[in-house]
Amino acid sequence: MKTLLIIAQSTAMLLMTLMGSTAYAASPGNAVVNINEASFSCIRQMTPVRHFYVDNVLGNIDATLAAANAPEGAIYPTGSVVQLVPTEVMVKREPGTSPVTGDWEFFELEVDETGSKIAKRGFIDVNNRFGGNCFACHLPAKEKWDFICESGHGCEPIPIDHKMTGALQRSDPRCGEPALESGDTMALFKLKVMVSLGTAKKWFEDLF
Repeated sequence: MKTLLIIAQSTAMLLMTLMGSTAYAASPGNAVVNINEASFSCIRQMTPVRHFYVDNVLGNIDATLAAANAPEGAIYPTGSVVQLVPTEVMVKREPGTSPVTGDWEFFELEVDETGSKIAKRGFIDVNNRFGGNCFACHLPAKEKWDFICESGHGCEPIPIDHKMTGALQRSDPRCGEPALESGDTMALFKLKVMVSLGTAKKWFEDLF
């Protein structure tokens, strides 16, 4: 995983240098995607697509849904929001913002009953709670899927299953009372153990 991350980051930085800073300016006439902490709220208020949720901060939800449901894949429109769990989000920025990531910006959130706090945002250097790099995880997705990871899209399997992600969605504290289903409590407990073990592993790696 570390080797993949290093290769992905090195490749991204090289491409950025070759393309020059003008590659990241929004194209004239395109709507500007303004993202702040108020942009993110209860995940279940978004539109469900299979095991994840989508939205569009520019209001173009129909186009986002069309891309998400395209059988052979499609490029998501500007403003698209894709979210699997409450603490991780990817947002499609203006064309040319970040060619290396397909113009996707990644966000790591802290969430509670009062709302969302952006812990980290960026294009190639955002890590999730398990220490995985968002860009490196999405990079293997086949081009036609526009960096979206699902089964068969080319991405490496994530360490959590649909039961766990569903439990996280149904327990999003920004939504009010949890809407837990049978088995969710155990799934959440397993996730806590995984996060704790991941934290301990990182502590030992940093120490030695």
